[in-house]
Amino acid sequence: MPARKKIAVTGATGRVGRHIVAALEAEGHDVVPMSRSLGVDVVTGEGLAEALAGVECIVDAATGPSPDYESANAFFTASARNLQEAGARAGVQRIVLVSIIGIDRFEGGYNAAKLGQERAHQAGPIPVRVLRAAQFHEFVEVLMDWGRQGDVAYVWKMRTQLVAAQIVGEELARLATDPGASNGRILEIAGPREESLVEAAALVAARRGGPARVEGVDAPGPDSALYEAGGALPGPDATLAGPTFEEWLAADGR
Repeated sequence: MPARKKIAVTGATGRVGRHIVAALEAEGHDVVPMSRSLGVDVVTGEGLAEALAGVECIVDAATGPSPDYESANAFFTASARNLQEAGARAGVQRIVLVSIIGIDRFEGGYNAAKLGQERAHQAGPIPVRVLRAAQFHEFVEVLMDWGRQGDVAYVWKMRTQLVAAQIVGEELARLATDPGASNGRILEIAGPREESLVEAAALVAARRGGPARVEGVDAPGPDSALYEAGGALPGPDATLAGPTFEEWLAADGR
């Protein structure tokens, strides 16, 4: 059992944050969950000083409120700055940040905002470890619902290497507690094989009995061709882990 550490987790109630908290608590660490619902606002800074007292590491898994670049960029820039500044005053030794594979290849939207978040953290006084993840298995159904019109789900034509949020959360927990993990280096994590987002959506539709059709469409913005060409796929040094999307869906029980 590793030495007990005090670790704060932003976005602790979110899709990946709850898995980070569970993994850290299972190892016996003292976890400080942070979210607006718990009285800590990383954008305004409310509650940060109190939450970070005695914390050794922050895992930053907070997500932006909107896919729109302006809103997401404002959120990520403010949160990164506040975490770096408040963390430095509290004596935090390192920050682990979850990001997205391929964001340095894309031009706009949420990806550009996440790249800005990485750079804001890297410019701060606390060393940061960045883990870029592929799209989560859980993301497929969300995209289907976003693109649903009547009995048709319009889903982005996208090559990806879908990964379970739990797997990503467990790796972030490991990076938070491993003093030997490298700072400054960009790491990647993805599922075991390449998947088509459209085909994954068709599996969901078949399992839940609808919508009747799933159709592939170009992703919005200037990066649609890059999504289809594999711009969101991991590099050769990525950690590949967890079930395929089909295996995860079958085990999900829905």
